[in-house]
Amino acid sequence: MSKKERKKLSKGAKLAIFVPLSALLLVFVLNIIILPLTGKYSRPSLGHNDGSNPYIVGDKITMLSAHRAGGNLEPEETLAAFKNCMEAGYNVDIVEFDLHLTKDGHLVLMHDHEIDRTSNGEEVFGKGKTVQDLTLEQLETLNFGYDFVAPDGSRPYRDLQGEEIKQNDVGILTLDAILTYLEEARPEGDLNYIIEIKDKGDVGKKSMDQLYAAMEEHGITQRTIVGTFNADITKYIDKNYGDKVRRSASILEVLNFYFAFLWGVAQNPAKLGYDVLQIPVGLNGFYDFSTEAFIDYAHGLGIAVQYWTINDASTVNKLIANGADAIMTDDPSMADDIMQRLVQQGVFQAR
Repeated sequence: MSKKERKKLSKGAKLAIFVPLSALLLVFVLNIIILPLTGKYSRPSLGHNDGSNPYIVGDKITMLSAHRAGGNLEPEETLAAFKNCMEAGYNVDIVEFDLHLTKDGHLVLMHDHEIDRTSNGEEVFGKGKTVQDLTLEQLETLNFGYDFVAPDGSRPYRDLQGEEIKQNDVGILTLDAILTYLEEARPEGDLNYIIEIKDKGDVGKKSMDQLYAAMEEHGITQRTIVGTFNADITKYIDKNYGDKVRRSASILEVLNFYFAFLWGVAQNPAKLGYDVLQIPVGLNGFYDFSTEAFIDYAHGLGIAVQYWTINDASTVNKLIANGADAIMTDDPSMADDIMQRLVQQGVFQAR
């Protein structure tokens, strides 16, 4: 083979590689960059809410969820925070909280795996201890209002010790204790729950088993959305409780749903496996999950859309206007003021 022929063959080989790579790059750019940035296309609704999903609000005002029981107003996920939700005068439709399993098998309310951020755990037990490292009795010695900063900038619970912690409602909370309190505080049975399983593996599976038993015991199974960021726990829920509990979509399911929206795919609602999307408004300004078109698409499939964590008034107003079903906020007082004003103005019906 001549040098000229080899050169020609080499160019042909490069072209054979370049063309499919270019096609793949085009698909990548279209799907991962262009469509997410322009994901505001008007998609026709795929149907109407048939009423089977109680978390789709329809013509009524958006539901208000106290994220971590309103962690900007009182120490997150403590009894002080829940009491504020129930007694401070604003209306909360949903309480949201997280669960971890202790070393001795008790479900307690806590967002982080480690206890340092929300308690004086570092000075008592050393840095980096997790809920799983400690027994319930050990956790009960800690002050979970230790690092809380009130709206006025003060630290009202910083110096509490011993019995003062319990008296001020800033100790660790067990799942049974909070469900018992909320039953008494809202005997009407109209309070909804968003509960997230934080642990994974066998611990997370055990947490789910205990959570389901508690939901049944307290009669809140039909008023609860269970969530997790752990794929193995999502699979466990589907396998063991798929026809018994409502769950939120996993991260991968959310992304799949969003790209189905961008392409206008008519999905089969019966195969989705979840009832609610619990999502941010977007990811660093890239994906936009908050458009009216996206919410309409979800509603057409019977899926409710709930947003976290919304702590500014402008975004609350935007999401309500676009038809969001629920807003999870650390400042439920602020969000309730906006919602009550819109109801008084006749823009939306009260719930």
